[in-house]
Amino acid sequence: MARKKHGPPHEEAEGEAWLLPYSDLMTLLLALFMALFGMASMDKSKVQQVGASFGRAFGVLPSGGHSVFNGLGPGIVATNTGESAEDNGNGAYFAENEALAAVQRNLENYIRENHITTEINTAMTEEGLMIRIKEQALFPSGSAELVGDAQKIGPVVAGLLAAIPENVIISGHTDNVPISTPQYPSNWELSSARAMNFMKYLLEVNPKLNPARFSAIGFAEYRPAATNDTEEGRARNRRVEILIARNYKLAEGTVVSK
Repeated sequence: MARKKHGPPHEEAEGEAWLLPYSDLMTLLLALFMALFGMASMDKSKVQQVGASFGRAFGVLPSGGHSVFNGLGPGIVATNTGESAEDNGNGAYFAENEALAAVQRNLENYIRENHITTEINTAMTEEGLMIRIKEQALFPSGSAELVGDAQKIGPVVAGLLAAIPENVIISGHTDNVPISTPQYPSNWELSSARAMNFMKYLLEVNPKLNPARFSAIGFAEYRPAATNDTEEGRARNRRVEILIARNYKLAEGTVVSK
């Protein structure tokens, strides 16, 4: 029987060996580009999760728990616990926030030690640190002349303000009871005079304060803190507010865990 002749080896079989690693490489590149594109639009808090998922899928997650994706995308900082912290350029905001919190703690301690909790209080707001002082601690009824505990409160507040660089807005507020005197024809004049006089007093008792940081404004009865329907509410509305205004804001989209 005649033997069947075999032709030369099929050349394409050897040439197709590169297709498998090439297709794997393309798959990896496609996954990488998809991840990078997603990072531009997705919530940054999810980037770390995506990185870890791809790391496990492609076997590039070392035993230490850090993926090759850990360094991708702004605002993600790996910690020893494997968690991430948002920064987004908010370092200056957080530093300022801690400085304001220190001022608040010092003032709150002074308030407690001097038993004036009914006259002055503080609150941290989006705008900054707010210090509220009731009328009775600074002024007689219907007057803008500083008396009473002004000598006790003013120098302490001025000293705290001298330790920080933020701008300060001092505002006067009244209740809705009309006033009409030669000196104060309306609550506008009364509230404005109170804010101005307290600001000038702070600058006088502490020469280290830069007047360029300060401004004063009167709101009359139009920014009430409580109802004007009761005497208690009207008493709360007659006040002076000192806003230590923030210089920095949180980057848009930043979520701060509490």
